[in-house]
Amino acid sequence: MRYFENKLADYKAGSEILIDKSKWKGCIESLVNTTFEKLPPSSDSCDGGLYVGNIGVAYMLYYLSKQESFKERKATFLENAETYVKVNLEYLSHGHCKDPSSAFILGPAGITATGCLLAQEEGNISRVDQFGEMYAAAAEKCMKIDFFKHGSDEMLIGRAGYLSGALALQQKLGKKVLNDTTLNQLCSVMIESGQQHAAKHLSKSPLMYAYYGTEYLGAAHGLSGIFQMLMSFPDFFKSTTSAEPIVKSAVDYFLTLEDTDGNYPPAMDEVGCPRPDGEELVHWCHGAPGVIYMYARAYKLWGDDKYLQACIRCGELVWKKGLLKKGPGICHGVAGSGYVFLLLYRLTNDKKYLHRALMFAEFMFTTEFKEQARVPDSPYSLYEGWAGTICFLADLMQPDKAEFPFSNRNHHWLFKGGAPPHLYFAPPPRNFKQHLISQHKPQFLHEINLEDYNEALFLMS
Repeated sequence: MRYFENKLADYKAGSEILIDKSKWKGCIESLVNTTFEKLPPSSDSCDGGLYVGNIGVAYMLYYLSKQESFKERKATFLENAETYVKVNLEYLSHGHCKDPSSAFILGPAGITATGCLLAQEEGNISRVDQFGEMYAAAAEKCMKIDFFKHGSDEMLIGRAGYLSGALALQQKLGKKVLNDTTLNQLCSVMIESGQQHAAKHLSKSPLMYAYYGTEYLGAAHGLSGIFQMLMSFPDFFKSTTSAEPIVKSAVDYFLTLEDTDGNYPPAMDEVGCPRPDGEELVHWCHGAPGVIYMYARAYKLWGDDKYLQACIRCGELVWKKGLLKKGPGICHGVAGSGYVFLLLYRLTNDKKYLHRALMFAEFMFTTEFKEQARVPDSPYSLYEGWAGTICFLADLMQPDKAEFPFSNRNHHWLFKGGAPPHLYFAPPPRNFKQHLISQHKPQFLHEINLEDYNEALFLMS
């Protein structure tokens, strides 16, 4: 069986949830120190990009440096993160990375984006601009519809990943690194690519994609990650009005692929042929823990309750089968399952999900887990190991701001003077007539995805 039996106590309605920040801070600091030791800034461990390379440690340090709980260590975290960025830039300059320049999670673009975010946090505007230009230059690489012959649209090396990085930079820098023309061209190429494959293979979905010949469904290589990113650029839908109904139809087709237990097959060739109970994949990369981000984006974009209900079903499956034996990581480990509950907590404000996230966090430090869980191939990396798990534990201390690494936030909308719960947790309006304004900046901000969203107010017109 791929998961531990869940014997954890579920939430009791009305009970308070106590998250001991002092305890978790100490735990995180200990794990950070171990990660430094086990995955140092060495050229020997640069391969694998953000996924399993040591640049993922730089992102972890950047993420911690932004949190109030670690403000006294911010300078140290940033200084250490710089050493990882430096060695990775040297690694790239020597031509060791064979992935396309636009590859995000596995390649150079992820390194560039991490350097850009770090420079922003350090206040080094010239380096922000330099890294931003480097990132933007890679767009040309993935404009060709089949720039990577084994599949050009997925998250790890394809266009979806590149767009994910562009969106993360846009949110956190407060400005776009790719202009609207480039963004729209990339989205259009993704639509065209999906239509071509769907037509060639007589797919029931208007959009279909393959990676190394397999029509994957999961967030890493498949439809859900691609659709999530297409829905993350509503301005593209405004400029190309034919695209939105195509994407919506494809997402609605995806709904029909749900198994009876709320999970999804890893690929189209397993649709209708469920794996034996206990052998199904309940991972971010393959399965409901990654698919939920697509549905959350669909719910925020279109406001249809069926997408929220799909998210909730994903969560119920993860509570049952998400204590994974593959390790602690966010790709196919317990922390990735825990992030599902933090997302559901932000979507619904139901304390049950915060409780479940806490239970999964605590489970990773039990004797049962320590003795029986497998050790990942890259046990301290961002996606497979403890670096990503540290991000999850840090988000447990600030659940209202939680975000799976580089999976764009599904924002709560704060109204001037407060708002009743049914508005506070409603999807954003489809026409963006309202303006966002930051309390720390004198200008209006016309991008809905604002990094400091807790400081943003809707000025109702």
